[in-house]
Amino acid sequence: MVMDFLKTFASKRLSWLLLAGSAFMLELTAIYFQHVMSLQPCIMCVYERLVMVGLISAGLIGCINPKQKYIRWPSFMLWGYSALQGVSLAKTHVYVQSNYTPETHCDLVPNFPSWIPLHEWMPWMFQPTGTCAEIAWQFLGLSMPQWLVIIFSVYSITFVVFLVPQLLKR
Repeated sequence: MVMDFLKTFASKRLSWLLLAGSAFMLELTAIYFQHVMSLQPCIMCVYERLVMVGLISAGLIGCINPKQKYIRWPSFMLWGYSALQGVSLAKTHVYVQSNYTPETHCDLVPNFPSWIPLHEWMPWMFQPTGTCAEIAWQFLGLSMPQWLVIIFSVYSITFVVFLVPQLLKR
């Protein structure tokens, strides 16, 4: 019964809008932190933002026609890839913050492909200006990357919860 609900819900636009909308709200929050609260993003923050764009894209692609498998499956794959990349990046970011030494440093220029230099096209969003080891903000005792580990883990778990019913034959 639950599996049927999850399988059916994944083929409705609302599910994909929730994915895109939640990631979009988190992206807006990051922009608010940067431009209103003056918390400068480091290169890891920029990559984490790009992962959020992947989640937004997965949701928007899934909205096109979620009843069609050829739309739903690429959306699922982008969702899963983005969520897992997000967990990995956020965990690395937490490690850098927790184990800072003078030798620990992050690049200053993002490693985007030459054909899509996001930091040049959209510097207000993708240009790193902060340092990875700095903890400039905390909420309930957790830094921003620690919250992102939780957030991306929730996206990853939700991905699995919605993927499994798709794989089961009924």
